[in-house]
Amino acid sequence: MSWLEYSIQTDKGHAEQTELAMTNAGALSVTVTDAADQPILEPAPGDTPVWDDLIITGLFERPPLSQQTLMQLAQDAGLPSTDPINVTELAEQQWTRTWMDHFKPMSFGQRLWVCPHDMQAPDPDAINLRLDPGLAFGTGTHPTTELCLRWLDEHINHQQSLLDYGCGSGILAIAALLLGVPRAWAIDNDEQALIASRDNAANNHVADRITTLLPEQLAADATVDVCVANILAAPLMSLASHLANRVNTNGQIVLSGILVEQAEEVSKHYQPWFIMKEAVSKDGWVLLQGQRRVEPIVKHP
Repeated sequence: MSWLEYSIQTDKGHAEQTELAMTNAGALSVTVTDAADQPILEPAPGDTPVWDDLIITGLFERPPLSQQTLMQLAQDAGLPSTDPINVTELAEQQWTRTWMDHFKPMSFGQRLWVCPHDMQAPDPDAINLRLDPGLAFGTGTHPTTELCLRWLDEHINHQQSLLDYGCGSGILAIAALLLGVPRAWAIDNDEQALIASRDNAANNHVADRITTLLPEQLAADATVDVCVANILAAPLMSLASHLANRVNTNGQIVLSGILVEQAEEVSKHYQPWFIMKEAVSKDGWVLLQGQRRVEPIVKHP
């Protein structure tokens, strides 16, 4: 069996009506992609940014759309004719096999591996975190996640508690638990991320040691020995005092999701509470680490 993809290049002002047009024409799914290599790195909280120029693609079952349906699709999308609508045949694939071909077991440091569920672990004696790609962010393939996993592998011991702020798939909290942390809290403002974190924790047999919460559900006096936040520079800077108050004296903070050129500014926001250590970088991304001061530095006017 094969499928057909119908694509329209448009601008963000026509994005919503074009998506609706695809849906009304019978699309099984609609995707939006960048048409001009425009990066979007720092969305404001609550924003859903979109590129200026984009391609909207609808997936349809065969047979091909009738000329009448195509004309209605063009009209609904605000096109002068059906000419700008591109069609591509998409052959049936074994989709599970396709992503498995790209998602292989990965090693992070001396002890930790991240492996798909259906693959044999290269080192059965290692600490093997079982995880498959899903809706929530975080499988270890992005440089920021890799930096955090390597830090956990190198620094975690059995006497620490951990907060994973912006947990996504829960990969960092779960890795910390497998590495020996007795207790971890996974925080995210996305309910889907919390569901994914709970499912992944259960699949790795650590569900009884992880607590998943929305940010407002975390107790006001809750503190931990390690706080890991792999999000983006802007929210990290706005959360500096909040995250600092979650870390015990002499505890550690680990920050990532930061571009190299943003590292100095982010570090300055945390210096009143933490002795910031040398940054670690990979592929243009940075991990910042710091140790909680006994007393914060008070800046006098």
